[in-house]
Amino acid sequence: MSLLSVTDDTFAAEVLRREGPVLVDFWAQWCPPCHMIAPVLEEIAAERAGSLTIVKVNSDENPVVARDFQVMSLPTLMLFRNGEPIRSYVGARPKARLLAELDDALEASGV
Repeated sequence: MSLLSVTDDTFAAEVLRREGPVLVDFWAQWCPPCHMIAPVLEEIAAERAGSLTIVKVNSDENPVVARDFQVMSLPTLMLFRNGEPIRSYVGARPKARLLAELDDALEASGV
């Protein structure tokens, strides 16, 4: 499974107006931790299909959305619900930790 790549032009439609929670992976080609977390995100996307959407934004190619959401470090994972960011995570982390953090955030937001 390959994660959907979102651009400055498609961000509103694919993230802000999408039903259900969306995890956005802000990444760049030159970022080693971004490449480390990519397979983890692929696994989570497959396991949580139907309950969580995960998309990727190449911050170098799409600087507007990264600027608008004040992304300062990569990778930054930003969890959205109803078009609003509810939690941010900076840096790569193990799958179990990321899943626990996502579950906590979604539970706290009523999902």
